Amino acid sequence: MDINELVRENIRNLKPYSTARDEFKGQASIFLDANENSYGSPLPANYNRYPDPLQLDLKDAISKIKGVPIENTFLGNGSDEAIDLLYRAFCNPGKDNVIILPPTYGMYEVSANINDVEIRKVNLLPNFQLDLEKIAETIDKNTKIIFICSPNNPTGNSINRTDIETILANFKGIVVIDEAYINYAKQKTFIQELTEYGNLVVLQTFSKAWGLAALRLGMAFSSTKVIDVLNKIKPPYNINQATQDLAFEALKNIAQVNEWIKESVAERQRLFIELNNLKIVTKVYPSDANFILVAVTDATKIYNTLVEDGIIVRDRSKVTLCEGCLRITVGTKEENDKLLKALNPQPPKGDFKTQS
Repeated sequence: MDINELVRENIRNLKPYSTARDEFKGQASIFLDANENSYGSPLPANYNRYPDPLQLDLKDAISKIKGVPIENTFLGNGSDEAIDLLYRAFCNPGKDNVIILPPTYGMYEVSANINDVEIRKVNLLPNFQLDLEKIAETIDKNTKIIFICSPNNPTGNSINRTDIETILANFKGIVVIDEAYINYAKQKTFIQELTEYGNLVVLQTFSKAWGLAALRLGMAFSSTKVIDVLNKIKPPYNINQATQDLAFEALKNIAQVNEWIKESVAERQRLFIELNNLKIVTKVYPSDANFILVAVTDATKIYNTLVEDGIIVRDRSKVTLCEGCLRITVGTKEENDKLLKALNPQPPKGDFKTQS
């Protein structure tokens, strides 16, 4: 497969913006090339200089953990930036289409609408797995991307690996596997398959297991040809220096992150068991993520009751295949205890008359 044939013609011919930091690489003591404020910043730390546009030091630290070379790594302002750039790189507005698999992450559709790209929906099967036959029927010559979320949001399950491999081997476009919740799953990441499939893009994030949602830092791993295109069209300085510095420090604390993952998985299992015992719960779906999809007797009423108790979950009752369901993030033990108590309050003690 020639990735360049999938790229929009105007993107192939695009001459990217060249920053001051692109034109000079090396050490210097005086920088008078980028029109920065040479006096510093009104902060304890100075942020008056533009950051590394390719985040090479941070990517090097990530590569030591992920085992993916720098040249196969893209960093974005959240995974949402990578999703948007994939549309802009490979999908001609008003002509091409992509396939999404509801219920799934909502930004795939939002980004398509922003970029004027047709969305073709192939619902998951009732067991939340891929409908391979329907996907094959939906693909045409203008289908450029298939988005697969695994573990899936909002259902929580991992998608069968062999089904994903079938699509990778047969689809002549870009296959995006969104692994935002992979740290909580038993299934192995697909980044180990990057050398096998030139059309594979794996998305991961610092927002979940790493606890850095406020920094907005997402990762995309792919072939060098795909990464080169994303770097070509991204904003010059898309990851600010503060985010790069904080993420770099966070990567030194992997032991803490692994401990949180272990605790979250244990609490997920406890919630699964406890929620199954509640009368208001009709089904708890197995999860490989840090949340659980729960079918309840009256989703809207239960959601509002929890809000009154200061507990916010996600009402997914109007989402395809998730009718009557709430999506509940796995909290700390204390938070989960309060949730369970709110869902199953103890009846008030009455006055009991003793028999004479």
